[in-house]
Amino acid sequence: MLQFTLALILTSALCFAQATADETAFPSHVEVRSLAQGHYELLVDGEPFFAKGVGGYNNLTMLKKMGGNCFRTWGIESLEERIDGKPLLDYAQELGLKVVVGIWIGHERHGFNYRDSRQVREQREAVAEAVRKYKDHPAVLMWGLGNEMEGPISDGNQIRIWEELNTLAKLIKKEDSNHPVMTVIAGIGGDKVKNIIRYYPEIDVLGVNAYASASGVGSGLVSQGWQKPFMLTEFGPSGHWEVGTTSWGAPIEPTSQEKAASYYATQNRVIEDGAGKCLGTFAFLWGNKQETTTTWYGMFLPSGEKLGTVDAMAYAWTGEFPENRSPKLLSLDSTAAQQRIRGGSSQTASVKVEDPEGDPLQVEWVIMAESTDRRVGGDHESTPPSFPELIAKNDGTTVTFRAPSKSGAYRLFVYVRDSAGGAATANFPFYVE
Repeated sequence: MLQFTLALILTSALCFAQATADETAFPSHVEVRSLAQGHYELLVDGEPFFAKGVGGYNNLTMLKKMGGNCFRTWGIESLEERIDGKPLLDYAQELGLKVVVGIWIGHERHGFNYRDSRQVREQREAVAEAVRKYKDHPAVLMWGLGNEMEGPISDGNQIRIWEELNTLAKLIKKEDSNHPVMTVIAGIGGDKVKNIIRYYPEIDVLGVNAYASASGVGSGLVSQGWQKPFMLTEFGPSGHWEVGTTSWGAPIEPTSQEKAASYYATQNRVIEDGAGKCLGTFAFLWGNKQETTTTWYGMFLPSGEKLGTVDAMAYAWTGEFPENRSPKLLSLDSTAAQQRIRGGSSQTASVKVEDPEGDPLQVEWVIMAESTDRRVGGDHESTPPSFPELIAKNDGTTVTFRAPSKSGAYRLFVYVRDSAGGAATANFPFYVE
């Protein structure tokens, strides 16, 4: 009798475990619900969901810890990445994070021809295959059908692109009725919004990438006649094309402290300005990349430390800062900053920093050549060379350095790290005559 009872208990436990495992295999049902007065909300399995998101999938445990609930990718190949031995979607599901699954759509500036029937047919087949493969995963929030495929400086009059996206959205909805379709555009200038309204009616959510103008995206869309919901799918510091420049054309990068303030302000303002149409935001970039400089858009240093922009988003999402905050970089000063100087000359710089918890700080100074591999639309750029031999004396918050002997544009970077995985950074350009 005891053996029978134990067997029954074990069998029941196994059945329960199997049922639980099977339940996690069901897709989430995600829908956009229209509310009164032109307002909208996103529902995930019947529960309201506002996207507290980021672009990128590094440091996902920290994203969850900081109060984020989702992230977006740009291409299906990202889902083949493995973290701790698990596929990306499985890893996200374990953390309780949702994913806007990006499906890369061809850019004409990269050689895709929307008048080539073979290319168009192959792209349709690839989209359908991707949706069939991943549509039942419970971590999927929605489909990100394309990212800035109209081009970063487009006026939005490429009607063939919007018509093809409409066809692709229909195709996705035929394959999957559980997840909305969002397409991401680069800003709302020109005739983009007008033409999307006319030629792309199947779109459920409009994603907008914007930087200095991000906080006004909602009212800007409404003024152009947009009546559906939107998401702010990239935002962060002012873009390198939106800031002041030196006399030789080098853009002046904000400090990490200035960027943190920008992230927080944008997050709050875009929701208020969104007038009930904003379904969420995605801070950029939850990771690091070379784009104009090695630090302009990354929310982490290349060596992995979090910057104040991460702390700012944690506060925006939860109303509380992390237990240990990143150092605050208050100023970076030098007589060489944004100046033309003589080759081989001795120069100094100083940084003023403080740490909220009083942690010991390590200061690193780096001289790099100005990037000459400038691309558009976030395309890959090579990292310029650095010159460690030019740092003559590092006294922590002050440095003595020698100007390069070769004429050209350079930058002096400062990296401040605490003992708890936090950091701050700033740089200034200079020109050697």
